[in-house]
Amino acid sequence: MFQSLANQLTLSRIILIPVILILLGIQAAWAAWAALIFFAAAGVTDWLDGYLARRDGQVSRLGQFLDPIADKLLVAAVILLLVYNKQIDGLTVIPAVIILLREVAVSGLREFLAEVHVGVPVSQLAKWKTGIQLVALGFLIVGRYAPESIPSTRIGDIGLWIAGALTVVTAWDYWRASEKHFRQ
Repeated sequence: MFQSLANQLTLSRIILIPVILILLGIQAAWAAWAALIFFAAAGVTDWLDGYLARRDGQVSRLGQFLDPIADKLLVAAVILLLVYNKQIDGLTVIPAVIILLREVAVSGLREFLAEVHVGVPVSQLAKWKTGIQLVALGFLIVGRYAPESIPSTRIGDIGLWIAGALTVVTAWDYWRASEKHFRQ
């Protein structure tokens, strides 16, 4: 089941989530930096698992199922803990909520479309959104523990707003592409 390297990488991303969350719960610079390292590793596996599966001809149903779930679990868990820790606060909670809502909505949409045997490919813009989102969350993870010369929280906040805007656009794109299947 998890014999391919791509699926093992996807599973490792899921396994890293509790480690990242525990580290985010520790209010210390070393924990924030360790969380960032694990978060970055998880982000790399997001790209690497798909690349390896396609390169090695090992695209599997399990991988196609688990990869988006692993992505959504990672992003949702980190956003929730960053909001809880007030590393995402004020108006920046708005794009964080938009991102969470889109993840739930798109998951439901994909499930519905799977029932009618329609695949929903990931758009290039959605890939950019994910990349910007991961970078923004990385800056926010370190946040107040970054060197003073790096405005980590500000960079993370701006990145989250950009990711939030792209989230709205990509959600609308998914909706438009699937709308005709609701009429049938």
